[in-house]
Amino acid sequence: MTQQTQTATKTGAFKPTLQLSTDHDLCPGCGEPLVLRSLLEVIEELGLAQRAIGVMGIGCSTALASLMDLDLIQALHGRAPSVATGAKRMRPDSLLFTIQGDGDMANEGLQEVIHTAARAENVTCVLLNNGVFGETGGHMTATTAPGQRTKTSLEGRDPAYHGHPILMTDLIGSLSGTAFAARGSVHNAAGVAATKRMLRRAFETQLRGEGFSFVEVLTMCPTGWFVPAAEGTDYLHRIMGPVHSNTTIEREAT
Repeated sequence: MTQQTQTATKTGAFKPTLQLSTDHDLCPGCGEPLVLRSLLEVIEELGLAQRAIGVMGIGCSTALASLMDLDLIQALHGRAPSVATGAKRMRPDSLLFTIQGDGDMANEGLQEVIHTAARAENVTCVLLNNGVFGETGGHMTATTAPGQRTKTSLEGRDPAYHGHPILMTDLIGSLSGTAFAARGSVHNAAGVAATKRMLRRAFETQLRGEGFSFVEVLTMCPTGWFVPAAEGTDYLHRIMGPVHSNTTIEREAT
């Protein structure tokens, strides 16, 4: 039997309108651009491009700012939730969200996101969690999983010596001011699709004025994990997945 080949044909746009470019300066295999794409797609689908304001944390994710055709504010290290609070109170009709890495949120500014959630501020915080300080050399963070190798835990994190990781979604979800909290990942197609649904629900929670919403996304950082780029997804699944498992916490509006 003769095998026939077909020429690939472009059938539609391959990036959201709000994404200025598909080129970025992040490392090969990084998962953060996947989160950005999903976030921008949700904002487009909800028709909120003219009302959206993003607050950027300090870290690798800061590089994503140059890719977004949105109004953005740059915050100091760890302070994005507080900056978002002020912006939302001044512009209550806007869609306010933060983008932060785990070093920025869980180490430098844990108190900021906790108090923002406790006050039930009507903003959405997005945590990109790869378990390392990627921008500053790849050392351990508060969310690093047991056994995860970093620059400061070369044999893997040992809870007896380094302490246990902070499970951010579980912590934030336990606060009464949190209306919606969820943890997803982008290590496979199903994870990307689920993460996009979580982002949409978080934004819809904010639009309904129900209180604080939070989405944690497990992302790949092969450079910081000392693994080849192609092995990043499997590493996330094996090492981070069992510790930071997918979960959703949602409260009914009162």
